[in-house]
Amino acid sequence: MGPPYPPSAERSAEVRRRFADEARSERPDVSTLCLLVGAEADRALDEAGIDSAQVELDRLAGLLPYRPGGPRAWAVALRELLGERCGFHGTPADYRRLESSLLHEVLGRRRGLPILLSVVWMEVARRAGAPVYGVALPGHFVVGFGAAEEQVLADPFDGGRVMTGADAEFLVAGATGTRLDPSMLAPADPLDVVRRILNNVRAWATARPERSDVALWGVELALLLPSHPARLRYERGKLLVQRGDFADGAAELEAYAGVVAEVDLAAAERVRGEARMARAMLN
Repeated sequence: MGPPYPPSAERSAEVRRRFADEARSERPDVSTLCLLVGAEADRALDEAGIDSAQVELDRLAGLLPYRPGGPRAWAVALRELLGERCGFHGTPADYRRLESSLLHEVLGRRRGLPILLSVVWMEVARRAGAPVYGVALPGHFVVGFGAAEEQVLADPFDGGRVMTGADAEFLVAGATGTRLDPSMLAPADPLDVVRRILNNVRAWATARPERSDVALWGVELALLLPSHPARLRYERGKLLVQRGDFADGAAELEAYAGVVAEVDLAAAERVRGEARMARAMLN
């Protein structure tokens, strides 16, 4: 089976409207945002499919023991249910699949990237009342349970293995060559989780130039988040030009140049040159 393909323009517009509304709500729901990312990726994911995925998260939460105890007891309960009984985990091959970044696919396949498996852990645990949150360690996303002074970490990619302090130190050292800083253990903001997922989608597409359609919707969803780096406008402009939409691509590049001009006139002029080249392609 090949990677999923985006929906119709009408469906995509509705998905993006709902994504923007949810991202700007007082308490953005990560599962809803992730499923809307899935709907933008996969034309087969309709409203019934989105509802079914939410029902599955509810069902899994209902299988957890009632308030098992402190943070470690919660982490063990999630490992036993999701990792051992249900078989959720990751493999190196999952990094090569777009489906590994789509929540509905991860729920069905029970495979995915660390951050998507962590979303499953967080959403199931949250529904059951656990003190759970994401922890964005450099290079590897995990989940945390409990307040800082009693924090317990678990690695959903490894089937929910409960981590020791040494495990976390090893992960950080392997990713950065530096020591674990306590700030790295802070709860991840929900929108940062979604932003990282979209970064992964764009990275997958960047390695596959024939899937510039995926790169484009990944950028356009990221631009709907309340805060985003201005450089995403440049990325979108370049993708539009690459896909043959020279007029819109040039307009986006010029808009980005206008932002950059406030801090770097030389860089702005380079981008304006790219915009002029794109417009020349219209002749």
